[in-house]
Amino acid sequence: MHLLQRTAVSTFCFVSFLCVSLGFSGAAQAVLEIRITQSSDLARPIAIVPFEWQGEQALPTDVSSVVRTDLERSGQFKALAEEDMLAKPSAGSRINWQNWRTLEMPHLLVGKIRSTGEGRYAVDVQLFDVNRGRQLLGYSYPATAKTLRRTAHKVADEVYEEITGVRGAFSTRIAFVSVETRSAKDRTFSLQVADADGHAPRTVVRSSQPILSPTWSPDGMHLAYVSFRNRQAEVFAVNLRTGKEQKLSGFDGINGAPAFSPDGNQLAMALSRSGNPDIYVLDMKTRQLKQITRGYSIETEPSWSSDGDTLYYTSGRTGSPQIYAVSARGGTPKRVSFEGGYNASAAASPDGRNLAMVHSQRGSYRIAVKDLKSDLFRVLTDGPQDESPSFAPNGQMLLYATQKGGKGVLAAVSLDGRVKQELLLTEGDIREPAWSPFNNGQ
Repeated sequence: MHLLQRTAVSTFCFVSFLCVSLGFSGAAQAVLEIRITQSSDLARPIAIVPFEWQGEQALPTDVSSVVRTDLERSGQFKALAEEDMLAKPSAGSRINWQNWRTLEMPHLLVGKIRSTGEGRYAVDVQLFDVNRGRQLLGYSYPATAKTLRRTAHKVADEVYEEITGVRGAFSTRIAFVSVETRSAKDRTFSLQVADADGHAPRTVVRSSQPILSPTWSPDGMHLAYVSFRNRQAEVFAVNLRTGKEQKLSGFDGINGAPAFSPDGNQLAMALSRSGNPDIYVLDMKTRQLKQITRGYSIETEPSWSSDGDTLYYTSGRTGSPQIYAVSARGGTPKRVSFEGGYNASAAASPDGRNLAMVHSQRGSYRIAVKDLKSDLFRVLTDGPQDESPSFAPNGQMLLYATQKGGKGVLAAVSLDGRVKQELLLTEGDIREPAWSPFNNGQ
C-alpha cells in the first residue's frame, strides 16, 4: 500500500485504511495461476527432454516440467515440444547429435532421477551445446519428495545463468496481500508468501484489519509491513521461520512505507510524527530514529539505491507527485523524474542502473523505467491502474499490481517490455507485491 492514493487527477492525498480496504475481495489461500500474455520474439530455442525415472511409483513433482515452465515464463527461452523430439536421451552418452542439429536446437538439457533410499533422490542433469557437442553443465542434486520442486527451480537457475550470463531468480519468492471477504464489514487480510512461480502460497500474518506495504529484509528472513490492527497505521516485522512479530514504529499519525536498507541495518519509513509526512531512517540495532527530509509537502514511499547511499522517495513539493533522491544521511534533495505530471513509488534495480516508478499517462497509471545513466524513459505496461513495482533480484523482471476485469491481480513485465505475465488467484484479489532477494530464507 502506498500512503499516496492515486486518482484520475494530478493531486494526491492520504486516505484512511477503510478506503484502502474497499478494493479487496476473495479467498486468502486460493491457488495462484501464472499466464504468459506476451512472449518475446527473441526467445532462445532449447530442448528439455523429460527426465528419466524408473521407480515404481510416480514422483510427486515432474522436475523437467517445472524447469521447462520456469525457463519459458522468463521469456528468454522457447522449449521444443515433447512430441517434436526425435529421441529422448537421459544422459550425454545416449545423445545422437544429428537429431538435435536437424531440429536446430542450440541447447539440450537431459536428466534422470534416481532413488537413493529412504525417500531420498538424486537428480542428475546435463546441459549441452549441441552445435559443439560439448557439455556445459553437469550436476547431481540431492532431494526429497518435499524438495523436488525446489530442486527443479535450482536446475532452471543454473541453466538460465549458463546460457544468458545472468543469475536465475526461479528459486526466489514473492510476498503479497490477499483478502477474504464475507461481507462489506467482515474481511480477513492475509500477508502471504509463495514461490516465484506462485506455487505453495502460505499465510504468515492474518488480521481483521488491513495489512499493507510488505518489504523483504536482505537476508530473506523477515518481512516488514504496515498493520492497522490497533486502529492506526503501525509498522511491524515478522520472522518468516518462527512467525514472531515485533512493532518497529507506532508513533501518533502515519507510520508507513517501510523499506530495508541493502545491508539490513536500517529501515526507511514515512512518518508524520512532526507534522507533515517525512522520510525517516530507523537504526535496527540501536532503534535510533533519524529524520532525512524536512518539508511542508508530503514526502513518502522511500526506496533505497542498491549501494545504500541514496534514498529515492515521492514528494508533492511541486504540486504533483514526483520522484526525488536524497543522501541516506540527509541533505539537499534532487528531483529525478521530469516526464509528465505524476511519477511515484520508485523502485531501484539491483544493479543501480534503472529506476522503476508509477507514471501517469493520459489518465492511466502505468509502470515505467528510467535509465539513470542515459535518462532514457520507457513505459512498459498498458494497464489503466498499474502500481507497486518490485524488481526481481536479478533485475530482469518487474512484478506489479494491476486490475483485470474489476479484479486485483499481479503481473510481471520484462525490463525490455517484451515479456508479460499475469498472476491470478483462482478466487479473489491480490495486491502489494514484493519480490524477495536471492537470499530468501529458505
